[in-house]
Amino acid sequence: MTPSDLVLTPRGIRFLGHLFPCAIGKGGLSPTKQEGDGTTPTGVHHIVGMLYRADRMPRPAHWARPIGPRDLWSDDVEDDAYNHLVRAPHDFSHEKLRRPDPLYDLILITDWNYPNSEPSRGSAIFLHQWRRPRFPTEGCIAFRRDHLRWIAQKITPGTRLIIPEA
Repeated sequence: MTPSDLVLTPRGIRFLGHLFPCAIGKGGLSPTKQEGDGTTPTGVHHIVGMLYRADRMPRPAHWARPIGPRDLWSDDVEDDAYNHLVRAPHDFSHEKLRRPDPLYDLILITDWNYPNSEPSRGSAIFLHQWRRPRFPTEGCIAFRRDHLRWIAQKITPGTRLIIPEA
């Protein structure tokens, strides 16, 4: 492990000498993540993308891409585009990335089950803003808004996210 890795600990994510409180999936940690189980997958993952709401915040990093009004994330195991960014209209089940709440104002995309997705192995494992302190997610890792922005400004594509087994 290096200081530039994002490392999940019992007290939060450790990154560049800082410790950031975070929330994980309501189902806890799992080495066998499945679609809809509410767990956060263990292992070594990488940050492979960054999306943000340009109408709500300035670009957090030069490599961040704005979320458009038609941007969606497929979570349908029957979809050939499962666990990928898609655009509306889209005939399969999906999450809207441009939400009315602030949860997805800034999204760091991990390589969990991406880009070569296996159906049912889990989709949309992001780092995003939390609803409220430590409120569990559906499997993502969530942070306070200012902490997420600070992390986003410091990471680079390929930054490792290490989630050890409990």
